[in-house]
Amino acid sequence: MTASARPHPGPLPPRARPRIALISATPAAIGPAVAGLAAAFPEAEPWNLLDDTLLPDAEAQGGLTPALTDRMRRLIAYAVEGGAQGVLLTCSLYGPVAESVRGPSADSRPGSAADSRHGPSAERADPPVPVLAADSAAFAEALAGGHRRILVLASFAGALEDSLERFRAAARAAGSPVEAVGRVIVPGELPDPGGADAALLAQYSLAPHAEDLAAALGLPVHTGPHSAARALRLATGEDTATTPSGADEAIATNSSSATEGDPSCSE
Repeated sequence: MTASARPHPGPLPPRARPRIALISATPAAIGPAVAGLAAAFPEAEPWNLLDDTLLPDAEAQGGLTPALTDRMRRLIAYAVEGGAQGVLLTCSLYGPVAESVRGPSADSRPGSAADSRHGPSAERADPPVPVLAADSAAFAEALAGGHRRILVLASFAGALEDSLERFRAAARAAGSPVEAVGRVIVPGELPDPGGADAALLAQYSLAPHAEDLAAALGLPVHTGPHSAARALRLATGEDTATTPSGADEAIATNSSSATEGDPSCSE
């Protein structure tokens, strides 16, 4: 067959959007998580999986038990079997489950160390995709940002105490000298930065206010949904360049309002 007689190749099929499973324990986390993907990983197809008994069962059983750990691992497996190319657990209580499984490109930067107190009881079978905890990427970005003092903001005391404890533990594990201080704020309130050179939002439901806070404070603002979306974009191979963590890039706004909830979940 001569070159001129060769069949002309047809158009290439459109590239499938990478499906990202968002496993939530409360409906309040869904909107901010989806908005984070839309802003920082627009190529992604969000897939929402909600089990709204995860938190009540954890409360009734005194925390994250081996049975609940196995249950979350089964949800992760279901997501992977359904074609997810990345998984985000939007509830911080279940973060240790994400840290107990290691996909080939899972975030292993400072701030993502597993909590050995909550190891899985089932036989380990790591998924072939990255699995992130709710705020591991935000912690990693904050710790990698060269900040001296980080202001952690929450809408109620329980969420603030939980996030401060976990962020300080992540900083110790990373050998970071960064200082973390906290403030409880009402959405729309402008807090006193108190000498901080960055802010970290403790709840997913505060993410819609990040842009206004960053502009008013003149500081980078780290949020769980947007940091996770950037980390998943890198981990799935959609972006080979490292994205800066400043508040001037890809902080989304949406119609969700900040709501109070269980302090063990990053709502």
